[in-house]
Amino acid sequence: MQLTDFLTPDRIACNVSAQSKKRALEELSELIAHDQSSISQDEIFNSLLSRERLGGTGIGYGVAIPHGRLKNTDHTTAALIHLQHGVDFDAIDNQPVDLLFALLVPENATEDHLQILAMLANLFQDEKFRQKIRAAKDPETILSLIKDWQNKP
Repeated sequence: MQLTDFLTPDRIACNVSAQSKKRALEELSELIAHDQSSISQDEIFNSLLSRERLGGTGIGYGVAIPHGRLKNTDHTTAALIHLQHGVDFDAIDNQPVDLLFALLVPENATEDHLQILAMLANLFQDEKFRQKIRAAKDPETILSLIKDWQNKP
């Protein structure tokens, strides 16, 4: 499974201005909703927010992986944003978050959901990868960095 199977350049944004966790989740929801016919921006936002209420998805290193399950979809989708400035995201290391990778899976995709979350945790624990993502100026570069990381020996 490749992250690029469900992440496209249209769902990656750089230099995003968001002053709060809620606004960052709204930005992610907008990115995902723009090319989804079966799910609305509100459904996406509510799914992500519901999961955040259960416990923060900030994994440390300035990274959060908000995620949720959706009833009205049969495929996994994702979005990634790099914020201009970090926001409080209740991260485990109490550091502001500026990289957010949102993941939405079908309601019954438990095993895939866990595998993807584990893959994302590995990806974002790589300090050099995080530095390259933060330095990237466009979605195509970020997608290429993700592909390269996943294809490394």
